[in-house]
Amino acid sequence: MKKYELMTIYPTEDEKYKAGSDMVKAVLAQFGASIEKEEPYGDRDLTYVINKQKRGRFVLFTVKANPAKLVEINAQFKLNQNLLKSLFVKLDDKAN
Repeated sequence: MKKYELMTIYPTEDEKYKAGSDMVKAVLAQFGASIEKEEPYGDRDLTYVINKQKRGRFVLFTVKANPAKLVEINAQFKLNQNLLKSLFVKLDDKAN
């Protein structure tokens, strides 16, 4: 298990945000990843329009996950219409 930061962007509507966030947590649990920390960054303007959205709700997760499962996790994230974008960044092993 390696440590990652996962930045996610959701629509700003509360019901879409809740549905998207719940789905992200369910997919991570399904593939054996554990969420260590969840930091909401609030609503911000997007650099470019994504799915007709000009603003997004940003949330940063710190996650421990199996590197071999990241491709499958990302594939599941792409099926979620309430998740505009997501990005995994591997944390430095020395920082752990």
